[in-house]
Amino acid sequence: MGEMTELTEPTELQRWIAAAGAELGVPPADVPATVVLDVARDVAHNVLRPGAPLTAYLMGLAVGRGADPAEAAAKISALALSWPKDS
Repeated sequence: MGEMTELTEPTELQRWIAAAGAELGVPPADVPATVVLDVARDVAHNVLRPGAPLTAYLMGLAVGRGADPAEAAAKISALALSWPKDS
């Protein structure tokens, strides 16, 4: 989703992230939206849809406890992409 700049019109998602972040004291620059959406996609498509928001929450907890966001995302995406398919 990228960073908001003065030169571009913010998208609805960027406006939502800014508003929700303001409520929680999290600046938009601290939200790696593309990374989180990519992980959510991997989980939703390879594991199950309800796992996507819960996984995003788990990632947030891990990052809040000191995990590197990119490393956490890579680990979870790899897990989701290797998840066995139901036959």
